Amino acid sequence: MPSITREEVAHLARLARLQLAPDELDHLAGQLDQILAAVATVGEVAADEIPPTSHPLPLVNVLREDQTRPGLSAAQALAAAPAAEDGRFRVPRILGEEA
Repeated sequence: MPSITREEVAHLARLARLQLAPDELDHLAGQLDQILAAVATVGEVAADEIPPTSHPLPLVNVLREDQTRPGLSAAQALAAAPAAEDGRFRVPRILGEEA
């Protein structure tokens, strides 16, 4: 017999705004029992002397340090553009409105 009752599963379903059929309540009660048993097993294994971790292996950032370097000037950027007008990139109009 599951330690989680049908009524508790029905209550959880109401909180989650789920509509469950009566046979689903029984089925989910058994599944929730198995989940809680697995979580309890993990709780038994965890010891106080083991610090909590977010990952089992130590992670190190392998990216390079940020370094500032000169970028393109406006003239250099516009020189590579397919079209430019008044010091800006010219692109096709996507809206039918006038600017």
